Amino acid sequence: MRRIIPFLIALCLALPAAAERKQSFGELDVHYSVFNSSFLQPDIASAAGLVRSKTQGVVNIAVLKAGKASTAQVSGQVKNLLGQSTALTFRQVTESGAIYYLAQFPFSNREILSFTLDVRQGDNTHRVTFNQEMFPDD
Repeated sequence: MRRIIPFLIALCLALPAAAERKQSFGELDVHYSVFNSSFLQPDIASAAGLVRSKTQGVVNIAVLKAGKASTAQVSGQVKNLLGQSTALTFRQVTESGAIYYLAQFPFSNREILSFTLDVRQGDNTHRVTFNQEMFPDD
């Protein structure tokens, strides 16, 4: 489990700064990334309780309040272009002061998926929406 956090941080940092994926709500920043679970090494996937598959994606959410890791309740759904929706069940991962929320979802072909996430802290709920093109790993 100790190796998953550095991997997820490295994955987020590997994106160019212009491609940073986050939405801000005042002092609350919601960082998100989506990737194919087959990109994970087997031991990292196992430690995180994730299934490696060419047709399983992973949503990774980090919530920062005033620049520090913060807990939240995260829920959401992913929808394909045909309107078929799958609920996302997030699980919290805490390690070395970092807090992440991970969920897996199935996809079958190269497709553009629409994500709708609700991030709740206290009485405030913030909605994050974005699209992501997914490719089955060959």
